[in-house]
Amino acid sequence: MKKDNFKVGRYTLKSRLIVGTGKYKNFKETAEAVKASGADMVTVAVRRVNILDKKKPVLMDYLDPKKIIYLPNTAGCFTSEDALRTLRLAREMGGWKLVKLEVLGDKKTLYPNMIETLKSTRVLVKEGFQVMVYCSDDPIIAKKLEDLGASAIMPLASPIGSGRGIRNKLNLSIIVSNAKVPVIVDAGIGTASDASIAMELGCDGVLINTAIAKAKNPILMANSMKYAVMAGRQS
Repeated sequence: MKKDNFKVGRYTLKSRLIVGTGKYKNFKETAEAVKASGADMVTVAVRRVNILDKKKPVLMDYLDPKKIIYLPNTAGCFTSEDALRTLRLAREMGGWKLVKLEVLGDKKTLYPNMIETLKSTRVLVKEGFQVMVYCSDDPIIAKKLEDLGASAIMPLASPIGSGRGIRNKLNLSIIVSNAKVPVIVDAGIGTASDASIAMELGCDGVLINTAIAKAKNPILMANSMKYAVMAGRQS
């Protein structure tokens, strides 16, 4: 294939697979899985993953931020105030402006609270952040986020960590057809075939964490997701 680069915010990525850094056994396994995935970008939960405290194991010792793009996210935030505080802290700590926003609605399903998410997006864009937004698969909400200035729309396929795959292909297709910014499936991808389907629907990329980190062989699963995304894109 000819070069098929993927642009998000100010970054141009070679891989359309974005990988999470949580839930692995240790940072060494994280780094090995990221390498096997071929991903250019990884998400980092600012509230959960140590990236700066040198007294403890530091993710940056295993994944060089000069070679891979760090995408700070607000995993674990349930209010707009918490999300805004977390991302402002990330900017102060590491200078990150491209960020992933997720404001959760409840601890059981981890579905997004779209009222709080819309509020946060509006504020972050005004403050100069480039915001990639985790959201429901509602086409109207997705378009509203884009109108507010979101740099990427990230609808769920199914609940976070569930591995249930894409439950509503129609909604995703509508979101893709209406969007002028990248659409990246976030949450619920469980198998390589799920990743291929997301790409076949026209999505620009997929974000995967649990399906890789909790696999019996995370390195092998990361590699399979790499080729699944490529196959789905070509298909």
